[in-house]
Amino acid sequence: MTHDDQKKNQNEQATQDTHEAREGQSNQANAEQTEEDDEDIDLGNFPGLDENMFGQVQEMMAKLERVGELEQENADLKVKLGRLAADFENYRRRTQEDVDAAEGQGVAKAAERLMPVYDDLDRALSMGSGDPAKLIPGVEAVQSRVLSIFSGLGLEATGKEGEHFDPRWHEAIQVVPGEEDDVIVQVYQLGFRMGDRLVRPARVVVSKKG
Repeated sequence: MTHDDQKKNQNEQATQDTHEAREGQSNQANAEQTEEDDEDIDLGNFPGLDENMFGQVQEMMAKLERVGELEQENADLKVKLGRLAADFENYRRRTQEDVDAAEGQGVAKAAERLMPVYDDLDRALSMGSGDPAKLIPGVEAVQSRVLSIFSGLGLEATGKEGEHFDPRWHEAIQVVPGEEDDVIVQVYQLGFRMGDRLVRPARVVVSKKG
């Protein structure tokens, strides 16, 4: 190898070393610039913001995120509420249907029990048309049958003569002098109750000691 070739190789090596050194400096500068950019991001990418203002910005961003979450929760609650409303409406409809069916059965049962009363009245009227004296026993028999049916339905008669007056079950339409206070001396209309519930008050005349 000649002296000129050696010199040429040395120059090429020096040029390559210089290029590599420049690339290293460039990479180091880029890394430093990236670190500076990261610091800028930490400050919200807004030059001039101090830590207090940056904290306020972060707090505001957190609240905005929370607003989005609350809106989603609100939408979910609306869906659940709609389902509950639909379930309740179905329950109310089924309950009303059950009540209507029970009422219909109750009416049919009561009517069935009253049908023999109609038959008794029909026979009493047929017998009384030829002999009016026979009408009274027939009507009394019908009355007894009705009271028996009421008793079977759970109704209890109240407001008989000699019974003590009780404003829970009786309605005094007149007060007359008597030997004792608050004694029923006459019944205008028989009353009925079912347990502790008043169905119809008895309309009575009550005595009062003078």
